[in-house]
Amino acid sequence: MGFQGDAAIVGYTELPPQKVSTRTPRFTLEQWATLSAAAIADAGLTGVAIDGIVTSTLLESEMFVPSTIAEYLGAKINFAEVVDLGGASASAMVWRAAAAVELGICEAVLCVLPADYGVPYNAKKPLPESLTDILLYGSSSNRYGSPQAEFDIPFGNLGQNGPYGQIAQLYRSVYGYDERALAKIVVDQRVNANHTPDAIFYDTPLTIEDVLASPMIADPLHRLEIVMPCSGGATVLVTSASLAKKSKNRPVWVKGFGEHVAYKTPSYADDLLQTPITQAANTAFTMSGLDRDDMDMVSIYDCYTITVLMSLEDAGFCDKGKGMEFVNSHDLTFRGDFPLNTAGGQLGFGQAGLAGGMHHVCDATRQIMGRAGDAQVNDCNRAFVSGNGGVMGEQTTLVLQGD
Repeated sequence: MGFQGDAAIVGYTELPPQKVSTRTPRFTLEQWATLSAAAIADAGLTGVAIDGIVTSTLLESEMFVPSTIAEYLGAKINFAEVVDLGGASASAMVWRAAAAVELGICEAVLCVLPADYGVPYNAKKPLPESLTDILLYGSSSNRYGSPQAEFDIPFGNLGQNGPYGQIAQLYRSVYGYDERALAKIVVDQRVNANHTPDAIFYDTPLTIEDVLASPMIADPLHRLEIVMPCSGGATVLVTSASLAKKSKNRPVWVKGFGEHVAYKTPSYADDLLQTPITQAANTAFTMSGLDRDDMDMVSIYDCYTITVLMSLEDAGFCDKGKGMEFVNSHDLTFRGDFPLNTAGGQLGFGQAGLAGGMHHVCDATRQIMGRAGDAQVNDCNRAFVSGNGGVMGEQTTLVLQGD
């Protein structure tokens, strides 16, 4: 597809997640710069000229976000992008940065994501706290400019828990549902988190019985099958091959990527059980010249257990409807035969807002660089990464490889 895989992730930073009790957006220019400086330092590249930035939201500016950042950094930017794909944004940022490098537009591109947990629709207006307030907002004549607000929100189809619960219910009716297999995803990932010091659940072991005993939030999803939002932030630095050679870290080459955006609201999906990751994964693997069996680990977006299950199926790691059998027959821990989300995933490490998606990029990067400490996968050279935005409607993928 014309992509050579000559751009590499050479540095990253991921802040340890922290529990939060506020919905106030906190991502500022200073935080953007701090995260960026940490990633550059991690790469060991002093005096590098950043000439590309990929970002998302910013507290100080609702418009002209890239130029606001460039001005603050004092950088001369040849490539600037604002990515708005929710949890799919991180992988989308990385492939855009890699493409800009391969085109010769840039030498060094920063991809930065905040933990803007709970950012309101309008940062100047407090987020409505009660269901009544939310329903009143949604019952206006298309207040937010989408059919979702006019036809879905007034009837209670809002947020994430309910729609993901609906998808899980539909999956159960078509393929059956082994709740212990879904719980095993959480438990295996928690083992990985227990070996990752920065994970929010580093010191909290978990059993399948613990997961199934936790409160039912959106049948059949239990509380421990749902991410806990945290504060944090993450950044990766993508550079050209010439700069990658100067880095102190093993370069992690972006060999393939895919992206497919199908819908915003589940009501408008053609088929809720066939997610857009199918096309995104096929594109990434075709572009890379690699296949599923070549991967040494996978880092799958895991806002809910049903997300992981369906992503494994639709990305082609097992047949459709066979995900529960696949999970039960494989050890998903870092020392197992199918290492999955080896730093704990968002279910074990923590979902730091939009940076939760970047966690999966950092997870794979750490492993390929050989920097995962006690959770290191033996001889890890290739990884598959996925990003998921909204309710399975926005999907991005990466295939990464070391030297």
